[in-house]
Amino acid sequence: MKISTKTRYGLIAMIYLKDNKLSSIKKISKEEKIPENYLAKIFLTLKKAGLLKVKRGTTGGYFLSKPANQIKIGQIIKALEKKILPVACMENICPKQSVCKAKKIWFKIYKTWFSSLNSLTLADA
Repeated sequence: MKISTKTRYGLIAMIYLKDNKLSSIKKISKEEKIPENYLAKIFLTLKKAGLLKVKRGTTGGYFLSKPANQIKIGQIIKALEKKILPVACMENICPKQSVCKAKKIWFKIYKTWFSSLNSLTLADA
């Protein structure tokens, strides 16, 4: 599976917040070289997923919604990726799905991959 730029930036920003506790999009954007408007959209998605919170005001910014050791890498990826399946047949749109000899192994690969991502937390980064 190929991870999108959106997810790569989102993970970088989440790791940044793990280390800096509270920060503005502008500061993260500048320090991590992530386009500010793009990061704002990413943060909106992560906030909706319950992974980030925001503190309003001049001393405000974004912060993790819970401790880093409770935020799984799989949660971040799932929040930012539209599709996280390695092959189309897992969406039941493959014309060969009823006779596919590899479908079972693709499901095992996906399960193992996602299980691995859920065993890692931001604290591991």
